[in-house]
Amino acid sequence: MKNSSSLCESALPLFANEPAVKAVNTGGKLPSYIADHRARLREQFLKGGADALPDYEMLELVLFRAIPRQDVKPLARLLLDTFGSFSNVLGAPLPRLLAVKGVGQAVAVEFKIVADAARRLSRSQVKDQQLISSWDALVDYCRITMAQLETEEFRVLFLDRKNVLITDEALGRGTVDHVPVYPREVAKRGLEVSASAVILVHNHPSGDPTPSGPDIQMTQEIDNALTTLGIKLHDHLIIGKFGEISFRAEGLI
Repeated sequence: MKNSSSLCESALPLFANEPAVKAVNTGGKLPSYIADHRARLREQFLKGGADALPDYEMLELVLFRAIPRQDVKPLARLLLDTFGSFSNVLGAPLPRLLAVKGVGQAVAVEFKIVADAARRLSRSQVKDQQLISSWDALVDYCRITMAQLETEEFRVLFLDRKNVLITDEALGRGTVDHVPVYPREVAKRGLEVSASAVILVHNHPSGDPTPSGPDIQMTQEIDNALTTLGIKLHDHLIIGKFGEISFRAEGLI
């Protein structure tokens, strides 16, 4: 068995897919150029927030915890080149992340922690709120939750008579361009949770939120099913990577 000293010298990765970090003889301290760079980024972030840093430096901040003893700027730039944006990196599926050279389990887990923390924070902004009067927060929540999904997902937000969220549920998952939705299931679930109104939400993985003919037809069928039960359809949002569309704002409801 190797002693603790030899283990440190070998700089073995924490996970099988994690690239080994070349050991640097610095007496147990970070090389000065790495330590100074990390300190500068942290200071900029504390003073100016995320807006004070470009995307690749925000990624560096996240990578610091997962890769503690090497320059992570090249990996941050590679990730942005691969996925296109900070949010796309955090929202990328695990297999695609692990396919990027230099990304192992530790990095992927760190990204997923940040992404899920953002979703929880965003959801807290709409929980116990009147959603009609908190529309921007609702759209932000839907965007964070669904914009990066690679297959279509259909969610229904069930509201009480004061338009406060009762529950938010995925009632259908499909392919890259289709998700099966059954109006009777939406109506049935509305009755089960005693909803007075609903907001429909689904995503377009293509990035373009423009509603298709089937989207419009399906929305009308759900509206008809809900109306017979006295449940109001407030809106249907389509979320894309490049924006979102409200059926009500477009005059489609």
